[in-house]
Amino acid sequence: MSHPKVSVIVPTRDRPQLLRRAIRDIVTQEYEGDIEVVVVFDQSEPDRTLVRTDPHRQVRVMRNDRTPGLAGGRNTGVLASTGDLVAFCDDDDEWLPGKLTAQVLALAEVDGPAIATCGIYVRREGRTTVRLPDESRLTYDDFIDDRIMEVNPCTILLPRALLDGDGGVGLVDETLPGSYAEDYELLLRLVAVAPIVVVPQPLVLIHWGVGSFFAARWQMIYDAIDDLIEKHPDLTRSDKGLARLRGQQAFALAGLGERRQALRLAWQTARLNPTEPRAVVAAVVASGAVSAGRMTRIVNRMGRGI
Repeated sequence: MSHPKVSVIVPTRDRPQLLRRAIRDIVTQEYEGDIEVVVVFDQSEPDRTLVRTDPHRQVRVMRNDRTPGLAGGRNTGVLASTGDLVAFCDDDDEWLPGKLTAQVLALAEVDGPAIATCGIYVRREGRTTVRLPDESRLTYDDFIDDRIMEVNPCTILLPRALLDGDGGVGLVDETLPGSYAEDYELLLRLVAVAPIVVVPQPLVLIHWGVGSFFAARWQMIYDAIDDLIEKHPDLTRSDKGLARLRGQQAFALAGLGERRQALRLAWQTARLNPTEPRAVVAAVVASGAVSAGRMTRIVNRMGRGI
């Protein structure tokens, strides 16, 4: 087994203690190859005390010099990185020991380019839930039907050539409103050209509720989903997949207080897929029985997202 150099892109903004924890968990990975951490400060001053010059566990810091926001931060890091493989880690999440070694081994067992992922622990308000992808290999059609939230940006490892090399799919889309769903949009492009192989272990700890940028930006979420569907019209050919997206929009409308429109879209969601839970969740919020924020917390505590 070879041990290619891995570049880990960590976008950050004003969360210094969490950032230091994320960096610690990356540089202490039990991996025989070199690791380069590229910390990208978005709309904030880079902390130069984080720099490490050890060539085997290097930490670099820089400003986001592209579009402000998560997508621009990720792209700044990718373009500045030098590793053969690229990974992402949000500043509030944690890589567990053995993540990189297991994923590099999984990639080595595949003929041709591929993307590696793994399971996750989701922690919200002291409660931890294990989430594992159902399949050992995931395809484009799988992601048309479902977001597959277990494939979090912090879990993926891929050859950098799939992003910015000849024949690559391109960088993260910086035009989506607020960078919402930028990870899903990128995955749709990636999995159209390379399969995703699953390491069947939870190797990343995802923290929900730590000042999420998207917590209550309902109009932005609604608009970003419309933009996503326009960019990927294949999403409309799956009733199950489209119901999930329309259910998210119904919930956003309920969060905006647009109750009548939310109920109408929730009904359309249920017609597309009667088992889509977001239709019910959006209707409950639209009825005024519970706020959108409280419903989000309830669902997140079960390790689920809306």
